Amino acid sequence: MTLAIFDLDNTLICGDSDHAWGQFLVDQGLVDTDKVRIANDYFLSEYQAGTLNIDEYLEFTLAFLAGKSPSELAPLHQQFMTEVIEPMMLPQAIELIDQHRALGHQLLIITATNRFITEPIARRLGIEQLIACEPELTGTLYTGKATGTPSFGQGKVVRLQQWLDDRHESLDGAWFYSDSRNDLPLLEWVDNPIAVNPDEALKDIAQTNGWPILDLRKPA
Repeated sequence: MTLAIFDLDNTLICGDSDHAWGQFLVDQGLVDTDKVRIANDYFLSEYQAGTLNIDEYLEFTLAFLAGKSPSELAPLHQQFMTEVIEPMMLPQAIELIDQHRALGHQLLIITATNRFITEPIARRLGIEQLIACEPELTGTLYTGKATGTPSFGQGKVVRLQQWLDDRHESLDGAWFYSDSRNDLPLLEWVDNPIAVNPDEALKDIAQTNGWPILDLRKPA
């Protein structure tokens, strides 16, 4: 099995779905507008700087889910998909996914954004396998807390190794596409690291290491 692994935000879609969800909740009047907008922007800037505290961020971003069920939240997420995520879709990203699918590669998204937000996006992209930060459920209700190792930074390596071990597979020949310096641990681990519309730090590292750099936002 050859893996084609993709980061999600700012790689396969043109934007950050986690930040966009927070802004969506603000726009819908479902949260404390000023408090959430400020915190949402702060955590995005920390992520972009490579200094994000993932535990603090998950506490913030999962708080809205607490006491609600997936079925209760499904209509709201569908509205989010229609109004926010669909405009972020990148035709060239779809083509890239299809190229790997045609080669018989196993497709996998690995993201630091939580599963509640990203699972419907992965389905929209036609990718069944997803590693994401996991919101905790007690019975049918979200607790507002995370469970397991967050798939962020080195945590992506940990979670991917667990995924491989569970399937008795290896990483031989794997591809990984990402835009972010935060994904360096996994980019350095795979045989085929690809920088996609990279941030400046990753762009410099990719150029130094001779990694390919793709622009999936350039008009065909």
